[in-house]
Amino acid sequence: MTDTMNFAPDFDAPIDYMRRTRDYYLALGYDNPYRWAHYVDAPFTPLKKPLKDSVVTLITTSAHYQPDKGDQGPGAAYNAAAKYYKVFVSDTAVDHDMRISHIGYDRKHTTAKDSNTWFPLPLMREFAKQGRFKLAPHFFGAPTNRSQRVTLETDAPEILERCRADGVDVAVVVPNCPVCHQTSTLVARHLERNGIPTVVMGCAKDIVEWAGAPRFLFSDFPLGNACGKPHEPDTQKFTFDLALKVLESAIGPRTTVQNPLRWTEDGDWKNDYNNIARMSPEEIAKRRADNDKIKQVALKQRQVAGVA
Repeated sequence: MTDTMNFAPDFDAPIDYMRRTRDYYLALGYDNPYRWAHYVDAPFTPLKKPLKDSVVTLITTSAHYQPDKGDQGPGAAYNAAAKYYKVFVSDTAVDHDMRISHIGYDRKHTTAKDSNTWFPLPLMREFAKQGRFKLAPHFFGAPTNRSQRVTLETDAPEILERCRADGVDVAVVVPNCPVCHQTSTLVARHLERNGIPTVVMGCAKDIVEWAGAPRFLFSDFPLGNACGKPHEPDTQKFTFDLALKVLESAIGPRTTVQNPLRWTEDGDWKNDYNNIARMSPEEIAKRRADNDKIKQVALKQRQVAGVA
C-alpha cells in the first residue's frame, strides 16, 4: 500500500513560535528580540518504580482566579495584573477556579472555557482512582517569567523543594503561552537533574525542544490546549494517557512524541497566530499602543510580585 498524492498543505506544520514572535515584535517596532533558552543536552532521570506505585504531581502555569484583578480566563484579554505570582501550592483534593490570562494563548480558534484542556487535575484524579498512579497531595503553580534567571535560580528550586516535601516521584508539567513553554521546560530540566522524572505536555514544539526538554508530548493544537480538545473528554483522556506512556517508555533525554490527533482537517488555523502578513498597518499600530500599555502594567506587577 502506498500514499496517494493528497499531500497536506505546506502550512500544515508546527508553528515556528520563536520566529513568529520575533517577527511580530519587530513589526511592532521593538528592535531587541527576546533570546529564548537554548540547551543542546538535557538531563534525564528514569522512573525509579512502576508508574502505578509512583506519586505524581501537576505543575501548571495557570493561576487561581483573583476577583480583585479584573477579567481573567475565557474571553478575557491578556491580564498582567492576574498573571504574576510566586510559586503557589494547592490541595489536589479541592476543586479550584483556575484561569489562564497569558498574552500568547490562542483566543481566535479556541477558548479557555474548558479548563480540562490546560489544567488536567480532574482527569488526574480519575486516573489515580483507576490505579494508574498515586496523586500527590498538592499541585504547584510555576510563575511564567521572561527572566530565565529567576526561573532557574528561584522558582525551579522552590518547586523541587516542595515536590520533595510531598514525596513526589514524577511531575506532569503543562504550559500555555509561548513563555510558559520555556518556563515549564526549565522547571522540568531542574527536576530531572535532581532525580524527579517529568513529562512536558505542550503545543509549542520549537520552544520546548530548543530549551531541551527531557520528555515532551507535543500536541499540534492551538496554545492553551495541551491536554486535549475542548469539551471532548475522549481526546483529553487519550492525550493524558499518551503523556503517561511517554513517561514510561522514554529511554533517554530529548524524547519527543507527537500526539496523532489533529485539531482540524487542515492546518490553516496556524496561519493566524501573530502573523504580520495578515495584519493591516492600522492593526499593527493599535497592537503597538496596546502592548506599550501592557508593558507598564506588567512591570508594576512584576515589582509587586518581586520578579522584576
